[in-house]
Amino acid sequence: MLKTEHIGIAVKELAISIPLFEKLLNSQCYKTEMVDSEQVNTAFFKTGNTKIELLESVTDDGIIAKFIEKKGEGIHHIAFEVPDILTEMKRLKNEGFILLSEIPKKGADNKLVCFLQPQGTNGVLIELCQSTQ
Repeated sequence: MLKTEHIGIAVKELAISIPLFEKLLNSQCYKTEMVDSEQVNTAFFKTGNTKIELLESVTDDGIIAKFIEKKGEGIHHIAFEVPDILTEMKRLKNEGFILLSEIPKKGADNKLVCFLQPQGTNGVLIELCQSTQ
């Protein structure tokens, strides 16, 4: 069984969205981080047993900027924590899922990450993540 690690939300501006989510969740943002490989700034909130990750594009043509242009701000992905990302990637590939990368990338919050093609997951972008600590 996979554990929901976080829900990623695409936002136009962290400067506006961080205070909004601090009020909404009644919780302070505990971490911000730039993820060069994805060209995003991130902000994290703890809520219960999971986290909320806000994603802001750092370029006008980045993945998050394109997502917002097409769909508007909102839920971008759901991330599931796995104990061994390589094993889980192999299992899912053997089950017919399409991986967006053949090797895990360094993601935010000390994680290795891999995304699944949304067309094979009912339109939901799924992220697999494994802690590196």
